[in-house]
Amino acid sequence: MTTINVLIIDDHPIIADAYKSALMKISRDDDQYEFSIFEANTIDKALLELSKKITFDLIFLDIKLPKSKDNKFLSGEDLGLEIRRVSPKSKIIVATTYNDNYRLNNILKSVNPDGFIIKNDITPNELVSAIEIVLDKPPYYSKTVLQLLRKQFANNFNLDKIDRQILFELSKGTKMVDLPNKIPMSIGGIERRKRQLKEVFGIIKEEDKVLVQMAKEKGFV
Repeated sequence: MTTINVLIIDDHPIIADAYKSALMKISRDDDQYEFSIFEANTIDKALLELSKKITFDLIFLDIKLPKSKDNKFLSGEDLGLEIRRVSPKSKIIVATTYNDNYRLNNILKSVNPDGFIIKNDITPNELVSAIEIVLDKPPYYSKTVLQLLRKQFANNFNLDKIDRQILFELSKGTKMVDLPNKIPMSIGGIERRKRQLKEVFGIIKEEDKVLVQMAKEKGFV
């Protein structure tokens, strides 16, 4: 029997209990695994657990966590990057309620999780399957993440981080005059990017709302 050290990082007790129930079911049904479970409901407590001399084989990471007390870690995404640095062999299952394509794409690129679950997608049985797949042959993506990936693979558009940021801010209704506060470019530079994006999408003479709609259809925001 293999003992798997598990760290659950989530500030919602119901979600943490769901993970523990799934792990117990796997342990009952398959004597291959035994789980040693540790928990943290804040970034600071998670950092404390990670500082101990424990090798965590599996980590459940909630993205929507309050920032750390020292303000160095603003979300679970920042914590995920730190986990990758201090515990590179750990398998990470990210769970989030976020479902906008821009946010999901950022998490995929930055944390590169072994499992990526949208909380609204998952049932108890699917959660068990997700854990088993991640332990055996990752990755596991829930249906919303798969839909994002399929949309992006179906398109040949090559948009960089700045392009995605512009589209994301426009989709939120951010005004042009405020964009330089969100994106490290001048208004002139942002305008040039917008024109390029409209050329890419074949809507050169259309308004920004058409650009946003096209980006949504293609899965970029």
